[in-house]
Amino acid sequence: MGIQIAPSILTADFAHLADEAAAVSNADWLHVDVMDNHFVPNLTLGLPIVESLAKAAEQPLDCHLMIEDPDRWAPGYVEAGASSVTFHVEACRAPIRTAREIRAKGARAAMALKPATPIEPYEDMLPELDMILLMTVEPGFGGQKFLDVVLPKIRRTRDLITKHGLDLWIEIDGGVSAETIERCAEAGADVFVAGSAVYSADNPNAAVDHLRALAQAAISGPPTQP
Repeated sequence: MGIQIAPSILTADFAHLADEAAAVSNADWLHVDVMDNHFVPNLTLGLPIVESLAKAAEQPLDCHLMIEDPDRWAPGYVEAGASSVTFHVEACRAPIRTAREIRAKGARAAMALKPATPIEPYEDMLPELDMILLMTVEPGFGGQKFLDVVLPKIRRTRDLITKHGLDLWIEIDGGVSAETIERCAEAGADVFVAGSAVYSADNPNAAVDHLRALAQAAISGPPTQP
């Protein structure tokens, strides 16, 4: 799939979500942060809003569940219309079973790790997943500063994926901007969640294109001279 950009509606206008989805019509995904005020200290939206947004948005929905008991709730988000559902391993009691249930219902299964959670204990689980989401801020709020300390974990995750010959995406969420996206792409990420970098721009579609071009250039290297 190459580089993919997933604007986060966490920084969009919740009163006009259909319009905000249309404002990023060239995005690959629409990233939806679901927070329950338990796993993270913030409360956002849930199943009814996801179901409505899935009907209104042209982009597939990338639902990031920052909630307790994702084992119970994750399959419901597929039924609500999400094309990709991410659960946090820190909150999940049966991650393999949950990943298989998400896939069985027809969506991509993804596992998220907080900045301090290592990837290595989950190496054997990688074949059960379609994507790994590495948080580059502490989950819970948008607009936080990017944590450079996660860059080595991106590289280690990419090395593990290559080692096992898997077709597994690495998604980065938190502080993604024109100043940080190139470092993440160079480290091995290929899906980028961007909130304020897109929705605070005068032209959100142009911001998506710019971020995608920066990430693509970072992995392609400088153009060859004739």
